[in-house]
Amino acid sequence: MKKALLLSALLALSSFAVSAKDWKDIRMASEGAYPPFNEVSGDGALKGFDIDIGNALCAEMKAKCSWVKQEWDGMIPALMARKFDAIVASMSITAERKAKVDFTNKYYASPVVLIAKDGSPLRPDLATLKGKKIAVQRGTVSDHFATKYWDGKGVEVVRYGKQDEAYLDLKSGRVDGTFADY
Repeated sequence: MKKALLLSALLALSSFAVSAKDWKDIRMASEGAYPPFNEVSGDGALKGFDIDIGNALCAEMKAKCSWVKQEWDGMIPALMARKFDAIVASMSITAERKAKVDFTNKYYASPVVLIAKDGSPLRPDLATLKGKKIAVQRGTVSDHFATKYWDGKGVEVVRYGKQDEAYLDLKSGRVDGTFADY
């Protein structure tokens, strides 16, 4: 899966026809629920690798950065509604997303894996997943894959707003596995 730093407003100004903007004050968004890339600190501020990257870009441009915490499944719609200028988050490049926003080159790669309790015989195939509940974060490439190849074929795909919620339900036994970034 390709991961990219999404800075559509910064790199493709023509997408929104906002060339008059001076880019001295930039509103960047991240989810805050994907450590160590982005998370919320004790004081409520966003922190993590993605935030560090965004702040470094702002410093290089001599611009003031402000951060907006945005739920993952509303990230692209909120960008398109101009609630912020750019997204700095771990986002896989898909044809559907690329039709709406521009991406930079990827800055890291992370495979998608099936995660289950230690000793589980589950594998990412229908033979071992039939009759099981598999958690995914809503709106991710894991969700799209699970929906296309498993949902309705004997596997119950359970969707969560945040990956941490899926991990909690895996730990408590409410789901049999979760399909997520490694």
